[in-house]
Amino acid sequence: ETLNGKFGQKKAGWALGLTGLVIGTTVFFEAGVVVLIPLASLVVYTAQLSPSEIIETLTRPRVLASFRVSLLTAFIASAINAVMGVILAWVLVRYKFPLKRILDGMIELPFALPTAVAGIALTSLTADTGLIGKFFARFGIHIAYTRVGITFALIFIGIPFVVRTVQPVLEKLDPSYEEAAGVLGASRTIFWSVVFPEIRPAVITGFGLAFGRCLGEYGSVVFIAGNQPFQTEITPLIIMSELQEYDYASATAIALVMLIVAFLILFLSNWVQARSSKKLKGGS
Repeated sequence: ETLNGKFGQKKAGWALGLTGLVIGTTVFFEAGVVVLIPLASLVVYTAQLSPSEIIETLTRPRVLASFRVSLLTAFIASAINAVMGVILAWVLVRYKFPLKRILDGMIELPFALPTAVAGIALTSLTADTGLIGKFFARFGIHIAYTRVGITFALIFIGIPFVVRTVQPVLEKLDPSYEEAAGVLGASRTIFWSVVFPEIRPAVITGFGLAFGRCLGEYGSVVFIAGNQPFQTEITPLIIMSELQEYDYASATAIALVMLIVAFLILFLSNWVQARSSKKLKGGS
């Protein structure tokens, strides 16, 4: 028994050591190789510029205009995705209809489709001679090569983030609460009083993820944007232009601003999600 006990202790020690090694390797690879090292390179290249040069680079009229275009279109697209994503997730969870599995699989199409292919396809559809663009062109509405077209492309890219974040929460939500609210006479406010408080953290998270992706999207937007300076030129295109001119310091300075904005959006969404979850648990 004593030998068995010692052997068991050694085996447990080996298991703990192996677990620690796996966790350490994972953390080093995930935090160091995947995240910190690439981000640190942005800081290193940006440090080649003096503070005055950084300010001069970031305050160029063309750069400021690109910030405005990227932030505005990303926010509008993410807000639309937050609404449409909840509707799509609700339909996929609560209703049964033909080809439901196909529709569910198509939600993830933007993840698998190369961004350049998506950009070309969306431009062909929304151009004045395209299937969608031709219809709106009759009313004098142009989609391709405008900010509307950029928003359209970003909606396509960002919708899976909201759907896949909200869908699991809806699947776990017990329909009996909605039935009870309907019996008590709250049939008109069931969604806002019963369902939405439960899915609100997921909606906020989905919005933040979609916004972060839309903010840095390049391949699917560069074709449909038209790239008109001060009008439809996005920030990632400005960064690519600086790289093509071998001005790595300016490119990284602009990229660092986009990184900070994306980080702040994700931080705020996580903070709001944590507060909403805490209030929800406190209320229950």
